[in-house]
Amino acid sequence: MQAQEIEAVIADMVKPLLEGTDLTLIDVEYVREKDWYLRIFLDKPGGVEIDDCQFISEKLTSVLDEKDPIPDKYYLEVSSPGIDRPLKKDQDFVNSYGKKVDITFFAPWEGMKNLVGVLVSHDAEAIEVKKIIKGKEFKNPDRIERKLIAIIRPHIDF
Repeated sequence: MQAQEIEAVIADMVKPLLEGTDLTLIDVEYVREKDWYLRIFLDKPGGVEIDDCQFISEKLTSVLDEKDPIPDKYYLEVSSPGIDRPLKKDQDFVNSYGKKVDITFFAPWEGMKNLVGVLVSHDAEAIEVKKIIKGKEFKNPDRIERKLIAIIRPHIDF
C-alpha cells in the first residue's frame, strides 16, 4: 500500500474512536523521515489537551495492533496540528475566508516567493486572494493557480 492509501485506511479507523467526543480528525500523515511516522492531528473547541491525545493514542494502538494494516515499523504520534497548520481540506479554506494567509510559492509569482493576503475564495484549481503589500490591502482579488503554491498557512501577527 502507498502512503495515501494507508492514510485513508487509518482515517477510517480513527473516526469511530472520536464518536462521543468533541474531537475532530484534521489530518493523517504517514511519512518517512529517518523512520516511518504515523501522525494523527486532532482538534476540538478550546484546543486539544494532552489527555485527549493520550486517550486516542491508546485506543488507536489497540485497533492498529488488532488489524495491523501497516507492514512497516513506525512511530505513532497523536497531536494538535497547531495554529499555523497548512490549509489542506476544503473546510480549512472555507474557515479562512476573510482572514490573512501566508502563501509560499514553488517559484516566484509576480516577483514574490512569499505573499500575505486575505483569502477570498477557492476551488480545486485556484484560490482568490487580496494581496497585502507593505501593509496595504489591494481591493481586487488575484486568482492564483494552486499548482503554483507550495503551502498556504494562516497568517500569525506577532
